Amino acid sequence: MSASETSQRRLAVLIDADNAQPSITDGLLSEVAKYGVASVRRIYGDWTTPSLSGWKSVLLEHSIQPIQQFRYTVGKNATDSAMIIDAMDLLYTKRFDGFCLVSSDSDFTRLASRIREEGLLVYGFGEKKTPKAFVSACDKFVFTEVLRFQEDAGAAVKPKTAKELKKDTKLVALLRTSLEAASDDSGWASLSAVGNNIAKQASEFDPRNYGFTKLGELAIATDLFDVDERVQRDGHSKTIYIRDKRKKPKE
Repeated sequence: MSASETSQRRLAVLIDADNAQPSITDGLLSEVAKYGVASVRRIYGDWTTPSLSGWKSVLLEHSIQPIQQFRYTVGKNATDSAMIIDAMDLLYTKRFDGFCLVSSDSDFTRLASRIREEGLLVYGFGEKKTPKAFVSACDKFVFTEVLRFQEDAGAAVKPKTAKELKKDTKLVALLRTSLEAASDDSGWASLSAVGNNIAKQASEFDPRNYGFTKLGELAIATDLFDVDERVQRDGHSKTIYIRDKRKKPKE
């Protein structure tokens, strides 16, 4: 799918106010814009409670519609139910190409799976504490820690060193297996193909989690791969290729 087609995807953005922070809103909507147009923007919670007062100015600024859901009893989350029902209603309209579910709550795992069963994309957004089941149920999952304002204390993730990255055996294995699946006989593979393979294996993967803005920057930082920037036939555009240094032919 081309960049122009991606930008025209109609998305429904549904936010669980009990499990999200107002400080992520700017970063969240900027991230959503990478995947399509936020045709619907709704946020769910009991707006009579003081704990949600911080959302007021944010909702007005970004035209996010608050959906009121009273708490019927202590210990039960009526907000989740309201958000799930609304999501299913929107799904059946067949007006959307995908959903953005903003929560760190595992209760939305089945919802994400059900939406994907209909052939729609699901983008999840939540904190790093989000249960793995919900993360895996989404096509793409973005940890909200990387979306906070850079001026927030501790918001910016410090780039990890080569030594730290190499110690992350799960990351190294993911990069190498994704490269192996996309490489030619000489061991080279385009970075975009490697990125596509990574996305299929780990919905939560994001170079920003390691302090880098792009996959290429992360790959270089590991010091595990050779990098080659090749000029394409049009003479203008360039494509980045990488190869596992262990595959480098001996001279």
